[in-house]
Amino acid sequence: MSDTPEVILAPGLWMPGAAMALLYARLSRAGYAPHVFTYRGRSPFEGNVARLARFLRQALAGRPAHFIGHSLGGVLVLDTLNAHPDIGVASAVLLGAPVRGSFAGRRLGSAKVGRWMMGGCGELWQEREAVWKRDAPLGVVAGTMRLGLGRALGRLPGENDGVVRVDETRVEGMTAQALVPVGHSMLIASGSVFRRVERFMRAGRFE
Repeated sequence: MSDTPEVILAPGLWMPGAAMALLYARLSRAGYAPHVFTYRGRSPFEGNVARLARFLRQALAGRPAHFIGHSLGGVLVLDTLNAHPDIGVASAVLLGAPVRGSFAGRRLGSAKVGRWMMGGCGELWQEREAVWKRDAPLGVVAGTMRLGLGRALGRLPGENDGVVRVDETRVEGMTAQALVPVGHSMLIASGSVFRRVERFMRAGRFE
């Protein structure tokens, strides 16, 4: 059995697994063994939770892993790990994940075409609680550069990354939160974000 630490990557809504290619390559060069979980974001969310849990049991065979989830992928990681305590966790980092709901998502869902675009994940964007129920360290990264699709729907209140508001990313029980001057989609491509994420996986802190 290899001692190489494994990392599970979960992309966001409407994003193919290939969107994680740069992050995958950086993790590989840093000595990690990444795995990308691909899923249809428009499918019913609970079904994706069940599929991720099956994927983890098959890919990890009981070994603990690090987790990185971007946007909807971060919500999926949080809910799956909370719901399946048998899955081993070394650490988890959520990048721009609207775990408390999404102001932009609710606005998009007010139109018929928006509801179609979101499909089975639309209900997640209502305001809700977000709690981390595991003992492993949980890090949250939130962008503060207002550059993203959500801006096209109108102004977002408070600090945000153009899609997700900083307040929507906070998790009760999280170990640390880092605010970075990066737009929503660039959170998975930013070198400075990657360095923070790797530091968190190694040490359980961003700084």
